Amino acid sequence: MIQRISPGPRMSEAVVYNGIAWLAGQVGEGSTVAEQTADCLAQVDRILADVGSSKENILQTIIWLADMADFAEMNSVWDKWVPQGNTPARATGEAKLATPKYKVEIIVTAAVPAK
Repeated sequence: MIQRISPGPRMSEAVVYNGIAWLAGQVGEGSTVAEQTADCLAQVDRILADVGSSKENILQTIIWLADMADFAEMNSVWDKWVPQGNTPARATGEAKLATPKYKVEIIVTAAVPAK
C-alpha cells in the first residue's frame, strides 16, 4: 500500500511504500545557510517521526546549495545533527533553487522499520 503524507495538489510531504519513505525536498527559514539548514533538518526530523522513522534510518540524502561556497557552513550544522555511526549515503551539489531566498534544500530517503 502506498501511504501519502500531507498530500497536496502538487506534491506530498512524503510517500511511504514497502518500508521506504521518500521525503519531498525541504527548504528552511532564516537568513543564513546555517539557519536554513537547521530548519530543514528540524522538518526532516518531524516528517520522519510522522512516518515512524528517524534520522538513524536515513539511507540517502541529497543536498542542493544555491552556492557551493556555502558548503562548509551547511556542513557545520549537518555534522552536529547527523548520527555518527549511522551516516547516510550523501550527495551535495549546486542548483538554482525555487526562489532566491532559499540557500539550501535537503531531500531524504529513509527506511521505515516494521512495527
